[in-house]
Amino acid sequence: MSTPEQSWFTEEHESSGSSIGFRVRERLHAEQTPFQHIEIYDSTDWGKLMVIDGCMMLTTRDNFFYHEMMAHPALFTHSRAKRVVIIGGGDCGTLREVLRHDEVEQVVQVDIDERVTRLAEKYFPELCESNGDPRAELRFDDGIRYMADCDPESVDIVIVDSTDPVGPAEGLFNAAFYSSCFKALRPGGIFVQQSESPLAHITLIKQMRSALRVAGFQAVRTLTFPQPCYPTGWWSATLARKGADLSGFRERGAQTKQFATRYYNAEIHKAALSLPEFVREELGE
Repeated sequence: MSTPEQSWFTEEHESSGSSIGFRVRERLHAEQTPFQHIEIYDSTDWGKLMVIDGCMMLTTRDNFFYHEMMAHPALFTHSRAKRVVIIGGGDCGTLREVLRHDEVEQVVQVDIDERVTRLAEKYFPELCESNGDPRAELRFDDGIRYMADCDPESVDIVIVDSTDPVGPAEGLFNAAFYSSCFKALRPGGIFVQQSESPLAHITLIKQMRSALRVAGFQAVRTLTFPQPCYPTGWWSATLARKGADLSGFRERGAQTKQFATRYYNAEIHKAALSLPEFVREELGE
């Protein structure tokens, strides 16, 4: 990792033999919480940069790819999602996107580390503009336990907006957790999880999809999208559905949405449902 004095922050990704870096002016904040090490940098071209345990989480300039694709494909696939749970998501960008949907009546966000949210409120206030929405409930607790304790068939969509599957997020990538989510979802409910890079983590994606099916999900789809600040610059979200398929979505609703997006639209949704040949072969589709 480069130091601020060298004017670059670089994340080296050992398993893919690659790195991504951003030119920075200064480090604005650093702290060790009970769960992880958080840093905030001011970059020359990408706005603010949040880093957790040495890994880039988001920049002001490019976070819209991730937050929109974690929220809107699922919301426009579900017929009418009233209750949504977000596990993780401490920067609150995904929460903001979910709350753009008028049909949503309640969103519970459960992140284990309150400091992520408080720092986002300070350095990424645009992501937190919906935190005061009366439909939003911010809880700082163990998301695995929260889902295990959820009432059966009480949730329409579960979004797992987590860090990489190490440290606090490790337990979010296995069949036991997926079974809790399956139990909590109503029929037709949708599970969404960030699923890393198809170029660098295809084995993890295959393992996730297998574990989701073991947990009971009948339909599983992986959608891809650009994400410049993450390893390889190409990322994915994996969706799974309880008792229904994922091949269609409310295309008319996406075309006539009453809110602005910067990446997501109906055509992007259709395109994201198509995978490159090498990914299809790896996933057996």
